[in-house]
Amino acid sequence: MVVGELEPDSSAVSLADSDADFVDMPIAPKSRPDLGVVKPDAEDIARDPLRLVRQPIPQRSSSAGGPSSRAGSPSNEPNERLRRERSIKTNRKKKFVECLCREAIDMAELRKLAWSGIPEHLRPVAWQMLLGYMPLHEPVREATLARKRAEYASLVELTFARGRDGLDQAIWHQIEIDVPRTRPGVPLWMHSTTQRCLERILYVWAIRHPASGYVQGINDLATPFFQVFLSAYVESDPENTDPGILPPSVLAAAEADSFWCLTRLLDGIQDNYISAQPGIQRSVRRMSELVARIDPPLHEHLAQQGVEFMQFAFRWMNCLLMRELTVRNTVRMWDTYLAEGTDAFSQFHLYVCSAFLVRWSDKLRTMDFQGIIMFLQSLPTQDWGDHEMEMLLSQAFVLNSTWANAQSHFLGK
Repeated sequence: MVVGELEPDSSAVSLADSDADFVDMPIAPKSRPDLGVVKPDAEDIARDPLRLVRQPIPQRSSSAGGPSSRAGSPSNEPNERLRRERSIKTNRKKKFVECLCREAIDMAELRKLAWSGIPEHLRPVAWQMLLGYMPLHEPVREATLARKRAEYASLVELTFARGRDGLDQAIWHQIEIDVPRTRPGVPLWMHSTTQRCLERILYVWAIRHPASGYVQGINDLATPFFQVFLSAYVESDPENTDPGILPPSVLAAAEADSFWCLTRLLDGIQDNYISAQPGIQRSVRRMSELVARIDPPLHEHLAQQGVEFMQFAFRWMNCLLMRELTVRNTVRMWDTYLAEGTDAFSQFHLYVCSAFLVRWSDKLRTMDFQGIIMFLQSLPTQDWGDHEMEMLLSQAFVLNSTWANAQSHFLGK
């Protein structure tokens, strides 16, 4: 058995064979609608992602059909509201495009725009810039991306040159266990091609970071990057797309970009994953202290019932609430985190988790120990949309503004 050969799939890109060329493997992309639809200019977008910005903004018809109603009548109110919402979205898209089309992009302006959410078709470019992966200056972007992608391809080729026998068996074994469990039920993450990409991303990261190695939960953190970057190249819903339909060079670009952006994210929270995970321990302790101040009745009730914050908040910190929220809502939340800066995945996240817990305060204070634990392990957020996420992030912003400079409420820094 060679690396990545969990199941045969002619579309999978395997790097177990040291003679294989990672970037230019001669694999013909599929064109089956049930597997997804590749954009005609996908390879051009991979070379120059700013094509996504320069393309015309998709326009939706503002007419609702049927005869128009007089202004102010009940039947006209929903249409007026819809038109206002569309107008606001269109204006925000135009501001993003204007910002991203400059030869030298103003990071402060980009962060300000991104805080309230990034238009879907611009997100792949915006995320890479916010993370500092894609250069802000236009003349060096294409060359920088090509160099980083080639560097990742070299890392993969070197890492897997001896096949499975040359790997750290303990790390590889855990990755092999976790990858098939990642985002269960989402078609994208059930495809062999996706799983092979994720295995390589996680293993290469682990051996480059021996202080932590691979830790369960890191697999979850890679998924938003891969899904968002995949969306740049397909016309179909990325969650329902088999990336094996992509041209090999495009798939290689999506994988490499995901690796480097994951690396930049983890650089800011690596103490969450080293021995004893001190970053998570510290964040959970601080969350308990903060909740004791913003919602004393809830904190007291949890204590009376014998509920320790570590019993539920550890996962919230370790997986950044990704087990509690849908991918769509996670991606929206990360827009704000990236706008706040990479340290937001530890600092601002603390306030998001606190606001998230307090949201359920009234219900939790009616429950006993078992009810509390069961409820917090299966929160009713599957139907959450943009409104709920905006409220959560706004509440976290208020907490951050109120308490971030009053560090004395954190008893143990």
